[in-house]
Amino acid sequence: MMKLKAFPQGNSLFPSTIRPFPASFGSTAIHPEPSIFTPEQIVKTCEQLEEAGNIGELATFLWRVSQQAHNEEVANVLRNHDSVLKAKALVCFHMGNFQEMYRILESHKFGEAHRPKLQAMWYEARYHDAEKLRGRPLGPVDKYRVRKKFQLPHTIWDGEQKNHCFKEKTRNLLREWYLKDPYPNPGKKKELASMTGLTAMQVGNWFKNRRQRDRAAAAKNK
Repeated sequence: MMKLKAFPQGNSLFPSTIRPFPASFGSTAIHPEPSIFTPEQIVKTCEQLEEAGNIGELATFLWRVSQQAHNEEVANVLRNHDSVLKAKALVCFHMGNFQEMYRILESHKFGEAHRPKLQAMWYEARYHDAEKLRGRPLGPVDKYRVRKKFQLPHTIWDGEQKNHCFKEKTRNLLREWYLKDPYPNPGKKKELASMTGLTAMQVGNWFKNRRQRDRAAAAKNK
């Protein structure tokens, strides 16, 4: 499950506490810091900060480059590039600004590589909205109903129903690795994802569910 960062909620894309680059931005920023970022630099920096999980610095960077929107090339990247729009949606998600996140996800057709994470964000935001409305955590049935009510927009989904039952060959491979290591690290999850055709998130969820089943079985047999 994706967890929200501790950003204040609000209607603006950027919280009022975020201002131009902090000194700590140096590890992932472009050196020397240019007065005007090129479209290529904007895309690369968004991708680097997202991959590193630096949501605060990503929000700061997006605020900074938004001041360059008068530049036609920059404005085009900010409005239309998958990686930049994904970064904006991610910042909105962690700020709790779900309405703006929904707007971004529904107004641009994203490439296949970006969709798994965006789909997870869509559902987690919907779950959060439903929990806030009901005043209690959602159970599996509640989440199923939320997914049925708020289906993925076609901008991040191809419209085909996905089969959540893995093929026997895939299950056998996951079981084999589970016996070796029930707690695979992120690198191993990516490797297994490449081997099975699943996403790293799906691999992680399979291992998590398998550990839960094993713990339940062990407790029952005591």
